Amino acid sequence: MSAVESSDQDGAHQVSDVVVRFAGDSGDGMQLTGSNFTEATALSGNDLATFPDFPAEIRAPAGATFGVSAFQIYFGSEDVTTAGDDVDVLVAMNPAALITNLKDLVSGGLVIVDTDAFTDKNMGRAGYESSPLEDGSLDAYRVVPIDITKRVVESVKPHGLNHKFAVRCKNMWTLGLVMWLFDRDRTATIANLRNKFKNKPEIADANVAALNAGHAYGETAEMPTGVEVYKVPRAEVAPGLYRNTTGSEALAYGLLAGSQLAGLPMTFASYPITPATSLLHTLSGLKQFDVVTFQAEDEIAAVCAAIGASFAGSLGVTSSSGPGISLKAEAISLATQVELPLVIANTQRGGPSTGLPTKTEQSDLNQALFGRHGDAMLPVIAAATSTDCFDAAIESVRLATQFMTPVILLSDGYMANASEPWLVPDMADYEAFPVTFETNPEGFTPVNRDPVTLARVWAKPGTPGLEHRVGGIEKNFLTGDISYDSDNHQKMTDLREDKINGIANYIPEQEVSMGETSGKLVVVGWGSTYGAIHQAVKRCRQNNLDVSHVHIRYLNPFPRNLGDLLAGFDTVLVPEMNTGQLVDVLRARYLIDAKPLNKVSGQPFKIREVEGAIKSLLEA
Repeated sequence: MSAVESSDQDGAHQVSDVVVRFAGDSGDGMQLTGSNFTEATALSGNDLATFPDFPAEIRAPAGATFGVSAFQIYFGSEDVTTAGDDVDVLVAMNPAALITNLKDLVSGGLVIVDTDAFTDKNMGRAGYESSPLEDGSLDAYRVVPIDITKRVVESVKPHGLNHKFAVRCKNMWTLGLVMWLFDRDRTATIANLRNKFKNKPEIADANVAALNAGHAYGETAEMPTGVEVYKVPRAEVAPGLYRNTTGSEALAYGLLAGSQLAGLPMTFASYPITPATSLLHTLSGLKQFDVVTFQAEDEIAAVCAAIGASFAGSLGVTSSSGPGISLKAEAISLATQVELPLVIANTQRGGPSTGLPTKTEQSDLNQALFGRHGDAMLPVIAAATSTDCFDAAIESVRLATQFMTPVILLSDGYMANASEPWLVPDMADYEAFPVTFETNPEGFTPVNRDPVTLARVWAKPGTPGLEHRVGGIEKNFLTGDISYDSDNHQKMTDLREDKINGIANYIPEQEVSMGETSGKLVVVGWGSTYGAIHQAVKRCRQNNLDVSHVHIRYLNPFPRNLGDLLAGFDTVLVPEMNTGQLVDVLRARYLIDAKPLNKVSGQPFKIREVEGAIKSLLEA
């Protein structure tokens, strides 16, 4: 927690920002706990960002370190763009949660533990040789040891639950305690519990009782010195209607909005894969908006179904993560060859292969840019934040339909699962880009083109006089018939490349996100590194350091002015959650000695990591 600013008349201390992490077994309900605390925090008027951290195991053995599930929230009275660096308050429901998360707790930070879970068996499974609650290893922190399990069982006893179900309420007891700690209103959480368990009122009543009991414990217990109610002032935000949204939700709504702006029905064909599956879940509940969702039997069937939908006159969309995108590669090349609109959403995760399926990475950039056979160029767009997924999705639909091409839209596991307050946009502010289908049979061929954009015509099958076929074999430049002519292949390859390169004339020029347009150092990012870079550059500029921030949305083609913009800086730093993929592209394209800052740990950048790299380069 930041330094105490003041105390109000009730004796509560005010702080400007706080990082809280809930951690426990995957069955302890940490994600539900975090989500409810997030909603209460949003209703309190704080700006916030969250980071749900899931274990890769579906259900690891109880007490195992590889089965720990965590939910982190950073909230404050100023702009919040990351889930925070060091943790101020750690709630550890068992020894495994403590040992795997303690390294992120600030010195003097607050740790709340359930002493009932610190049995010899659980401590041994977590790797402790002695009890951390007794051996002095936690002396650097403020520890609040509570027999939570025992107290939960006692608090829910009037509701007739057996011991197994009673213990499951301990996450709500802990939530009640943390709500007391930060003066959160429990009304919304109680309503959520009543709704979630509306068919099991005894479960709802027990969870509400546990929530209230945890809050009452905070009010009445004699806490250690320095543990008291903290209040975080409301953030100053633009007025309007807000909702908490994850990147996957914003992406789904953006695809829907894009299809509406294009005047097209949408067919979303996908195959379940972590962490992209939530996109299918969200869109499957929006069928009233002319959305068809199709869960295919595999990745190849999904992308081919989406291409078929586009051939028939719908907006074809498919999604996956890295391994699934690899399987879709041949069909994506087919969509490039037949020149049909297709949006491919790639929610990146740790790799290679199965890799770290629940952890985040940005290591699919090379795959997005070059991962197809032949010269199958296509546009690549990257969202920057969870809420930015909405606008990035709309832009992907615009490019796909305007230029008759597949488009890859990059998100990642961090953005997909993280949530933040979203000012719900007014769709009247968005310019429509309605699709015009070919209807005139006179002189029709399927390769007739717009002379400016080079996009071929889009003719719905079954339109009288417009009968045609398209396929993966090279087509004649004039007629669209199959052609094996070498000169024609050269011409068609050049044309497809020119069409994609020409998109640079229809996208905005690159702007500076923060700072000047020239100077000593520019930090160049893409994707979810935005938040960490933004805060790091902000801090450095407050210390009068000459540093700017450029964040690239359009990764292919690049904005027209990007090369000239980067040339105006003495040094270019590129933080990426990979081994240096964008930095290689920038070096090759613009012949600049860009400096890499790479992280491949399955975790997003911390602000201090980027800040340290900036200061190191400027000092050098």
